[in-house]
Amino acid sequence: MTHGKDGLVYYGAQIRQDEVVTNLENGNSGRSASTFLDKDLRVTDNGDGTLTLLILTTGNAVLYGEDGKVIARDSGQQRVEIRIDHGGTPTDPSDDKFLEFLGVVKELTGRSDDFCALAVPMLIA
Repeated sequence: MTHGKDGLVYYGAQIRQDEVVTNLENGNSGRSASTFLDKDLRVTDNGDGTLTLLILTTGNAVLYGEDGKVIARDSGQQRVEIRIDHGGTPTDPSDDKFLEFLGVVKELTGRSDDFCALAVPMLIA
């Protein structure tokens, strides 16, 4: 979608993911379900052939054990900035190239359990 007088392109994605991980040696498994939104909040033409994007990622992920009980959660939001080369066409993203990660603008909020540390004992038990 384009925004503003410059017609710069803003991206957004709503993603829903559901996956099951199974230890083939013992049959133990767990399920992960996540829903998140990833979108450009601001796109700035830097005037030097590059664009700076402020990106919001927000959502929720849940890890369930075989019994359906919640083992871990990861929820909240984070904002980051990146710089891309617009290939001489600031309104056409088809030739854009990622240049660099500029940093975190807003630190991760919410709960952030370590899914791996909590899933491994369940899978190898």
